[in-house]
Amino acid sequence: QGQLVESGGGLVQAGGSLRLSCAASGRTFSSDAMGWFRQAPGKEREFVAAISWRGGSTYYADSVKGRFTISRDNAKNTVYLQMNSLKPEDTAVYYCTRRYSSRSPSRDLTDFDSWGQGTQVTVSS
Repeated sequence: QGQLVESGGGLVQAGGSLRLSCAASGRTFSSDAMGWFRQAPGKEREFVAAISWRGGSTYYADSVKGRFTISRDNAKNTVYLQMNSLKPEDTAVYYCTRRYSSRSPSRDLTDFDSWGQGTQVTVSS
């Protein structure tokens, strides 16, 4: 079973940037598509971005397109989320997730098999 550990969250002013990292272990990282979701207080968990097993295909939520970039380094078993031009509405707990033995990314959280513990991102206005 794969394990995921997120890092890189924190407090940033609107317009600033953060880079989240997610270190994966427990199974062959390059076999799995990866994703990021987020959950704000009182709201449902929502899709942010996803990437295919080799990184050739990426999906983004409309709300982050053009500001966030998902990438992966299979040699380091790590997936990243570069977040630029952050807005207060980006404030949430961000979760890394893994889709076992799937080459394709997905926007549907039910397609993912394991989740990290989450990292808090707070954007002040």
